[in-house]
Amino acid sequence: MDIFSSITGFFQTGGPFMFPIALVLTLGLVIALERWVYLSKAKLQNRAAFKKIQPLLADNKYQQLYEYVKSSSAHASKLIQSGMVTMSASRSREDILSSMQEASMECVPRLEKRTAYLATLANVATLLGLLGTIIGLIAAFTAVADADPAAKATLLSQSISVAMNTTAFGLISAIPLLLIHSMLQSKTAEVIDGLDIVCVKFINAVTAKPAVNQTASAQKSAA
Repeated sequence: MDIFSSITGFFQTGGPFMFPIALVLTLGLVIALERWVYLSKAKLQNRAAFKKIQPLLADNKYQQLYEYVKSSSAHASKLIQSGMVTMSASRSREDILSSMQEASMECVPRLEKRTAYLATLANVATLLGLLGTIIGLIAAFTAVADADPAAKATLLSQSISVAMNTTAFGLISAIPLLLIHSMLQSKTAEVIDGLDIVCVKFINAVTAKPAVNQTASAQKSAA
C-alpha cells in the first residue's frame, strides 16, 4: 500500500506533463507487445514450414511442395512459392534468386513495421519530461518572486523537487522503450536471417539437382 501511495503521490505532484508521458509509455508498451507476439509467431511459423518443406524438396515432390507453400501463411512459404513460380519457366539461379528477393521485399517491411516507433516514443517521453521540468521551474521562480523572503528558499526547493518529477518519469518511460526497441530489432534480424537461409537452401537444392542428374547419367553411359 505504501508503494502504491508513493507512486500515486509521485505522479500527482509531477504536474500536467505526467499524463502525456504516461500516454506515450502506454502506446509504446502496446506496440512492443504486438510486435513481440507477431515476430514470435512468424519465427515459429517459418520453422514449422521449413520442417515440412525440407523433406518434400529433398524427394523432388514439387507438386506437393507447391500445394503446401501456396496454402501456408508463413513468410518462408511465400518466398519458396515465388521461387517455384519462376522455376517453372527458368532454372537459372539468378532468376530464382531475383524472384525470391522480390518476394522478400514484401515480407521484410511487415516484420520491421512499427518497431522504429519505439525509439521515437522514447525520445518524445524524454523531451516531454524536460519540457515539463522547464515549465515547472518557470512557474516556481515566478511564484518565488512574490513570496516572503524568509520562505523563498523552502518554497523554491519544494517547487524544483516537484518540477524534476517530470524529467524522472520521462527517463523512467524512455529507458525501457529503448531496451525493448533493441530487443525487437535483434528478434527481427533473427527472423530475416532465417528467411535468407531458407532462400539459399532452396536455391542450392533446385539448381544443384540437374547437375547431379547429368553426372549420374554420364556415369551410367560410361559403365
